[in-house]
Amino acid sequence: MEKAETKDRIKYALELRNMRQSELVEKTGIDKGQMSSYLSGKYKPRQRNLHLIANVLSVDEAWLMGYDVPMERVRFEDLSKTQRERDLLTAFKKLNDDGKDKVIEYTNDLIDSPKYSNTISTPAPSILMAAHNDNADDPEELKKIQRDLKMLKKIDEQKK
Repeated sequence: MEKAETKDRIKYALELRNMRQSELVEKTGIDKGQMSSYLSGKYKPRQRNLHLIANVLSVDEAWLMGYDVPMERVRFEDLSKTQRERDLLTAFKKLNDDGKDKVIEYTNDLIDSPKYSNTISTPAPSILMAAHNDNADDPEELKKIQRDLKMLKKIDEQKK
């Protein structure tokens, strides 16, 4: 079986991580000229630099060396996660910052919905403050309290 070239793997990981060569140089501390020689294929990185590059790019060192192993780095703390969680993390790592922000936003929306969440919501602040709220006769404030009460009622019904 023919191994892939390290230079090609570094370039691919840079592209996948939306990272420039200059960022990799900065984050690894590897000399710019040395990094250029790795990317051109003139030289292959030694173990220390290979480890630094793999760490910054969050890829497996053996994959970076061209071996036919999964690309994603497996860390000790990831071993205890379920396959579902590992798949989610792998997909999340492939997103740019905007995509990651959207995933977090969607996840928080799902968590707030009793239908999708394993947690029980605490009453909304407007309900807790309703008895002491000076604005309780404000129509908008009353609507907010009513919405919160409906939400609590739904949660209570789902518990039964």
